[in-house]
Amino acid sequence: MEPAPQWQGKLAKVQGFRQRVPSDGAPVTERTEAYFGYDDKNLYAIFVCFDSDPRQVRARLSRREDVFDDDFVELMLDTFNDHRRAYAFFSNPLGVQADALWTEGPDPQTDFDFSFDTVWNTAGRVTDRGYLTWMAIPFRSLRFASSDPQTWGILLARDIPRKNEQAFWPQYSSRILGRLNQAGHATGMENISPGRNFQLIPYGIARSFKELDLNDPAHVFYSQRTAFGQMGLDAKLVLKDKFVIDATANPDFSQIESDQPQVTVNQRFEVLFPETRPFFQENANYFQTPINLAFTRRIADPKWGVRMTGKDGPWAAGFLVADTTSPGEQVAANSPLFGRHALFAVGRVSRDIGNQSSIGVLYADREVNGFFNRVGSVDGRFKINDNWALNAQGVFSATINPADGTFNQFSTTGRYQAGNAAEVVLQRDGLKLHYFLDYADRSPNFRALTGFDPQPDIRNLFQRVQYTFRPEGKHLIAWGPKFQTYQTYDHEGNRLNSGYFPSLQVELIGQTFLTALYAQEMERLRPQDFSALNNIQKYVRHTTDLTLDTNFFRRVSLHADYRFGTRLNYDAPNIQMLSQFPITPFLARRTSANVNITVRPSRALKIDNTYIMFRLHSLDGSFGAVNNHILRSKWNYQFTRELSLRFIGEYNTVLANPYFTALQTTKNFNADFLVTYLVHPSTAIYVGYNSNLENLTLPLGTGGSGQLLHAEGGPLLNDRSNFFVKASYLYRF
Repeated sequence: MEPAPQWQGKLAKVQGFRQRVPSDGAPVTERTEAYFGYDDKNLYAIFVCFDSDPRQVRARLSRREDVFDDDFVELMLDTFNDHRRAYAFFSNPLGVQADALWTEGPDPQTDFDFSFDTVWNTAGRVTDRGYLTWMAIPFRSLRFASSDPQTWGILLARDIPRKNEQAFWPQYSSRILGRLNQAGHATGMENISPGRNFQLIPYGIARSFKELDLNDPAHVFYSQRTAFGQMGLDAKLVLKDKFVIDATANPDFSQIESDQPQVTVNQRFEVLFPETRPFFQENANYFQTPINLAFTRRIADPKWGVRMTGKDGPWAAGFLVADTTSPGEQVAANSPLFGRHALFAVGRVSRDIGNQSSIGVLYADREVNGFFNRVGSVDGRFKINDNWALNAQGVFSATINPADGTFNQFSTTGRYQAGNAAEVVLQRDGLKLHYFLDYADRSPNFRALTGFDPQPDIRNLFQRVQYTFRPEGKHLIAWGPKFQTYQTYDHEGNRLNSGYFPSLQVELIGQTFLTALYAQEMERLRPQDFSALNNIQKYVRHTTDLTLDTNFFRRVSLHADYRFGTRLNYDAPNIQMLSQFPITPFLARRTSANVNITVRPSRALKIDNTYIMFRLHSLDGSFGAVNNHILRSKWNYQFTRELSLRFIGEYNTVLANPYFTALQTTKNFNADFLVTYLVHPSTAIYVGYNSNLENLTLPLGTGGSGQLLHAEGGPLLNDRSNFFVKASYLYRF
């Protein structure tokens, strides 16, 4: 599409969509047309999506950004035309919106950043010939260069889930690595500008709460306030159409979605729970590097934050500073961190080089009362050709820790630590052959307390190769083998871990995917890993994994994952009660399952049900065990596009045999209610209630590890409840 200047006041037509999936390069199976126009304030897009069987069009009334199980269309705008970043706007047939930022990177599954929210308008309806969607995107919701006329990269898409079909204009081929380098161009837009863009989002909240105070393990008590209010402010300022300054004062995140359930028992390392708070999610891709050095979930209780992000020519920059009271609130009164705030800061500057290549530098710092963790890095992404790309990063860290270890859980070599790290990622993408290599190196004293990097002192090489046969038949679309392997050594030359994972993947119609995987792994544990060990111990374990994903039925989608084999029991019993179960980690038999069923009984109601089971028992099956069961049901009813009611009920229990594990038997039930009236991002009213029940002992107390004591057969006691009403309003100047 090369729209000429005279397209102002008229519509430019686009047709000729071609498939990426399932038949790369084939014409779209359902006729699709798009029309574009603009005035001095907005860009307009109309998608006309014909369908030979309109009754099969999937169109549900749902929460904003919950559109990807439906038919939907996408408009992607590379406003700087640099093939690095782009805005993405999605709409289902009823006009339910989703928006995101796209950053070209090594993993297409994470290149979309859906934390981006902006103001734009949509409408849609299903007809007897298909469906229509309309978009109006204000120029003030975009950033772009000040040139006149404008030249933007543009990519359009239509997704037809019942056919496993994704079609694009222009052709976006699986044979070529990258998305924006395959985009078309929109030219001839004149006399447009984002204009002045200053936003204020004040909020007010009224709440009451009751919760346990665990700062002093020797004195656990209930803390509560019956009713109180607070106010806060978010602000956004756009500088010269290129850079955006965001600020937040006294932020509140009461309405944020609860974490997805995960198994956290019998884990050797910290489990990753992703960031869910919009202020810290937005524009997070400016800080994204191969090693995660900017994990903002470390900012537990922020009092204020400032972020600047933007792009000018080949240069892109992001800076974030936040103050958090969490260190001083989560320690006992005798800690050197008691009552202290932490300053969290991260900055990154990058420069585009050649065709989709770039280099960047990053600095991250966490400061608390004279103690600090400082990290500096250099990284680069290099597009080698149409199929190959290389990402690399080198990092150095310096840390001063409190003597009691409260600042750094890995502080074992004194108060000062300095170390380095490196990461190299090489990938090949194509229609049939895919290859991925990741080499990671972490020195023993490397620490990144502003990021997420839980295992120091490793050299790890991971490789994955996959070949896909594409018969693209009536039922079988694609199938192929995949092989993965890894080797992990410490810096003394000890091989700590190794494994190989052959698997077979099958893609059928109706977005149905089958996977069978076998894994055999070796793990060595050292005395520094577990104090109960006197020497290095070697273990060999294996796993068989069967997975099914399907969206074949209009009203029901399913994910099922069943695993069996062997696994280490890291939480061995504290006292050797039986000779076959020592106090050091030992090999056990494992069984686990993860089932997710989404049901849509009506256009407005969506029910997500999850069951997770994890079980360890003796190798001969005669003794054990530790059982973890998680049941979660999430109900969302969408009265209108603005008004919704959500309920989440989650039950999590760990049934522990003290002869087999050091874990306690715990039972927990959490209920979460939320009513949302969302006019558009930042203008909303929330009414929420959360309550948590747990089988705690009375009187309340903690064990030697600082964890709350639980009564195995005791009743469930309320240990946390929260009620709030929050309102926010966007003023846009």
